[in-house]
Amino acid sequence: MAISTWSARLLLTPASPSRAIPAPPRPAGNRTRVPSVSVSGRRRLQFARPLPPRAYISAPAPGPEAAYAPPSLDAAAAAADVAAAISSSDAVTWSGIWALLSRHRARLAVCVAALLACTTCTLSMPLFSGRFFETLIGRGNETLWRLLSKIAVLYTLEPIFTIIFVINMTVIWEQVMARLRSQIFRRILIQKMVFFDRHKVGELTGLLTSDLGSLKNLVSDNISRDRGLRALSEITGTLCILFTLSTELAPVLGLLMVSVSVLVALFKRSTVPTFKSYGIVQARISDCASETFSAIRTVRSFGGEKRQISFFDNLARAYQNSGTKLGVLKSANESLTRVVVYVSLMALYVLGGSKVNAGKLSVGTMASFIGYTFTLTFAVQGAVNTLGDLRATLASIERINSILSAKDIDDSLAYGLAKELDSKELGDSNGGVFENGSVNNHFMSALKSSSSCSNLAWSGDIHLKDVHFSYPLRSDVEILNGLDLTIECGKVTALVGPSGAGKSTVVQLLARYYEPTQGCITVAGEDIRIFDKREWSRVVSLVNQDPVLFSVSVGENIAYGLPDDVVSKDEIIKAAKAANAHEFIISLPQGYDTLVGERGSLLSGGQRQRIAIARALLKNAPILILDEATSALDATSERLVQEALNLLMKGRTSLVIAHRLSTVQNAHRIAVCSEGKITELGTHAELVAEGGSYASLVGTQRLAFE
Repeated sequence: MAISTWSARLLLTPASPSRAIPAPPRPAGNRTRVPSVSVSGRRRLQFARPLPPRAYISAPAPGPEAAYAPPSLDAAAAAADVAAAISSSDAVTWSGIWALLSRHRARLAVCVAALLACTTCTLSMPLFSGRFFETLIGRGNETLWRLLSKIAVLYTLEPIFTIIFVINMTVIWEQVMARLRSQIFRRILIQKMVFFDRHKVGELTGLLTSDLGSLKNLVSDNISRDRGLRALSEITGTLCILFTLSTELAPVLGLLMVSVSVLVALFKRSTVPTFKSYGIVQARISDCASETFSAIRTVRSFGGEKRQISFFDNLARAYQNSGTKLGVLKSANESLTRVVVYVSLMALYVLGGSKVNAGKLSVGTMASFIGYTFTLTFAVQGAVNTLGDLRATLASIERINSILSAKDIDDSLAYGLAKELDSKELGDSNGGVFENGSVNNHFMSALKSSSSCSNLAWSGDIHLKDVHFSYPLRSDVEILNGLDLTIECGKVTALVGPSGAGKSTVVQLLARYYEPTQGCITVAGEDIRIFDKREWSRVVSLVNQDPVLFSVSVGENIAYGLPDDVVSKDEIIKAAKAANAHEFIISLPQGYDTLVGERGSLLSGGQRQRIAIARALLKNAPILILDEATSALDATSERLVQEALNLLMKGRTSLVIAHRLSTVQNAHRIAVCSEGKITELGTHAELVAEGGSYASLVGTQRLAFE
């Protein structure tokens, strides 16, 4: 079914200051009618399993002085960027750049007018120079001071028009590059998880900095005099004037200039591989530095400074060699440019001088020719330099497009994001942008509404049916081999087993970082692939062993549980109290406004874990996944975190991954995973009585049980 058949109108309205809290559980009945829930300003009627209350009480509407709001976003522009990413096989295209430029028609018109004006002034100067020499030798038609006044006007107007052109072009290009950089960032963000497995962080940040920087410099460095568009206009104008002045000298000079310039351009073309290798080494240096600094504690603990220094020095030497080769090529290009000047002048002196001696050419015309020779030389040099910059830019664009190919775009995520960002009806005009070759039309055409996803997640069991899975970069190794598991709604299911058994892979499939290569995962009998990933992410909370915090304040990290909503400080505090985090937070220098450092490096492991739990509490998702959430904590921190987790799991469909079996004894069901399958299933007492692998694990860990 085509995407254009979707007809739901999606309204973007500001988030409600005080979100409605699910009603407390009601007794009796399989399905209970619950009050409508307001989310992001929309209301919907729910038919669901009784919902548990949040672990904290609804906060009052936030005051203007205390609210954690998401950053502002141009929703229409973002939706267009996501749609364009899906519809285009290339991340950067010249047609796309022109589309961005065409939004500034008024400024572009000013730029064109200013460019013509300053070019006219520049091309008039050699003519006035010739008239000046004619006046000096007594052959002029006007007085010297009158001529000088006209020259003074030219010298005044030319820089004024140049400033107008440069300023307006700079404003336009900076806006275009800001939008293009945002488009590339959004395209990276909607890639499949395998894309991030394949590419390093430094490589991706290099796309946004050095590679897009090359495109930016193509215009920024070429809007000055005698480069880029101005160089082309001066070349065209100069050749026309030269033919007007002398039909005999102009063809010789023009042909000579063009011939040598072609040789220079061909020489520059041979430097493209050098530019490519230079950019690759530059990206590898960025990646090495980024990886080293982000893992500085690991480097210190293993004494790896010498190894990292050696690795970086090797890259620096490679960068030096590429830079040296590039510098040699640039100097050779400069020498060729000088050859253009000298050959042109010699040709002019020989041919023009002979004609002046023969009385066939005036001194003023000869002087103008000399002036135009320099004008033409500098313009050609500027055009050739621009051509070299263009080739470097083409190499960067090729690199961006080769990395950001459309094949790795996560269609389900992109659809969900565009659906939220686009306030227009998804009809024929917009639907087509989702129909590229990689879209799974069977599931994309059946996507449910947000209320359906929430209702099913609150009311239905999760079932993994005959799930097979291999990681895309290791397709020959099957991690899950026909795994079957039911995670009962509102209950705690523990998944245990040896390392490498596939437990963390189950987590990644439930979080939909990847999709099963065979089999399916259902919630309340519905395949979860019928929900776009944005909606699915709202009904799943994941707390990892090593939670990632952003380098912002404690309060902002907790508010990230609802990244698209305005969250009051009272709500943040109540979530933190429920997670046993409030006491240590208020002891920090700035309390909830204390910055946590990169990845939360300024906090202890237990503190980071409790902030992550507070974030999950605020999210209030019906499905909870705990992946070794307490394994790295000391006894005191574990007790505090476990208390918060017990409160968080209450009434939710919970999956707990653990090696420490003492943390899962009270689970409603325990599943033992081995070699990609579930080999045992039951309560703690039942599995111990069976005397299987779980009992062996318990014995190994010396648990006290009856």
